[in-house]
Amino acid sequence: MSRDFLESRDALSSWDPRTEACQPALTRPGPERPAQGEDPTVRPAGVRRAGLVELLRNAEEFTALVSSTPGEEVAVLEYLMAIMYAAKCVPATPAAWREWVEDEHPLEQAATWLEEEPPERWDLFHPERPLGQNALLAPFMAAHGVGSAQLVIERTGDYNQFFDKVHLHDPEPMAPDAAFRAMLTQHAYGLGGRAMAKADWLGPQLTYQAVGRLGTRIRVVARGRTLGDTLRLNIAPCKPGDTGTFNYSWTADRPGGRRTFRGRKASRLPDGPADLHSFLGRSILLRPVLVDGRVMVDRVLRAAGEILDPLPPVHLQDAVLAPRRSGGEPEPLRPSEERALWRESHALYAAAATADPKLAKGTGLYDRLAGLRDRRVGLTAVGLISRQATATAWVSDTFPYVPGREAQLKWASDDGSLICEYAAKALYAAAVVARDEAYPNPKPADKASLLRRFHAEPELWAGAADHFSFLMADVSAGTDPGEGPLAEFGREIHELTRKVLQARLASLPPGGRGMNARAKAEQKLKKMLASSACPPYLKEPPRD
Repeated sequence: MSRDFLESRDALSSWDPRTEACQPALTRPGPERPAQGEDPTVRPAGVRRAGLVELLRNAEEFTALVSSTPGEEVAVLEYLMAIMYAAKCVPATPAAWREWVEDEHPLEQAATWLEEEPPERWDLFHPERPLGQNALLAPFMAAHGVGSAQLVIERTGDYNQFFDKVHLHDPEPMAPDAAFRAMLTQHAYGLGGRAMAKADWLGPQLTYQAVGRLGTRIRVVARGRTLGDTLRLNIAPCKPGDTGTFNYSWTADRPGGRRTFRGRKASRLPDGPADLHSFLGRSILLRPVLVDGRVMVDRVLRAAGEILDPLPPVHLQDAVLAPRRSGGEPEPLRPSEERALWRESHALYAAAATADPKLAKGTGLYDRLAGLRDRRVGLTAVGLISRQATATAWVSDTFPYVPGREAQLKWASDDGSLICEYAAKALYAAAVVARDEAYPNPKPADKASLLRRFHAEPELWAGAADHFSFLMADVSAGTDPGEGPLAEFGREIHELTRKVLQARLASLPPGGRGMNARAKAEQKLKKMLASSACPPYLKEPPRD
């Protein structure tokens, strides 16, 4: 494959995400326009790549974005919302928002505004004001640019990049649409840590990357039937004069200017939702190159970007608040390696059932959703799990929500969580008995590993996830939790708890000590599942 590496960005044609096919999206099935003399047919659902203008103009034709990671989907949705705010394509009041949602208000105003924007504002490879990037890094690209892997959160590895750099020198160029989406994801979710930038480039603060605005919390997206429905559900009402400034490029003019990297670390509040959803959380620069006649990205620089002040509640309407471990005011729920998202769904349903006292009545996301009728909404929670400066996994789950059934959903979620938590506690107690009976005199250093051998909690949580999904689906469909769903869920978790313990105890030796340990562990579990502390739906059923 021949490669024609060009020295100047000026020599390459521009790449404009408004018209270039920058995002795959799932299309709705529908009638196909027949050719003359042919019978009409039904177009099956499929995937179509579209530019930003088409995504907005034909938002009702798409059911959802198709993304490589949940975080990438959130980042693109946020960018589309930033465009809607910049175009003043937004309801001004909660009452207008409800009309927008119920009447499927078209997004043509945003599409037209975007279409009529000056082309130089939307050029990913503009030599002076590249879209979403910091052109001040250009003098350092030739000597210090690395492969496109640095742009992708999952491929970067340790964000303290003075140690492991080999994988960043990826010789394979990246398609501009993938680079564009990865750049948006970095702005929203980038992790903290030292960058490979040098202090003598633009200042000592350039090397210290702050955590992105969504990098430390669960972002909840209300998911509708179509892309347009999803955007309307999540767009917060805003007066036309308060939408704020769209961030085209680091070097584009904006009120108040950008932070510099030579003085103290400077943070700011967004001047409106357009600013927030297009916030430049990183200084990024992409180098274009021609590969077999196609524009690609072969080198990348990434460093510190802008820093947000703590956001007021109006900019955290989707946040699910959870108690701090250290006490004090609740904080937005964080993703966790130890707890799957469905285990925190009780907090999500609590947020959906309770109006935020810090927001005016009817203005919060969950307050607005509660005012809708005769429809279902999916609440998709997305988070990025990291270990120190390394991203380890994306987590995502969708929970059913039906306006008017908030109390029933919260009831089912609360009781379902209690059932599983108690079952896990019972399994721990049984594992302790099995260890102590099988190994009465272990070395202190071995006690924890021996306990893990018999502790079946991981299998419980893995097996309970589907049962919990069915529980919430039944309740969202209209069945009261106490009329059958919780009893059925309790029976399933009871049986699952017995099975996973038996599977762990199968590793006990076949002799008398092993048989005794197995019998006592099973008896301990049975006792705990029959005790007064056991949730009623989980209890050992009475014998006839």
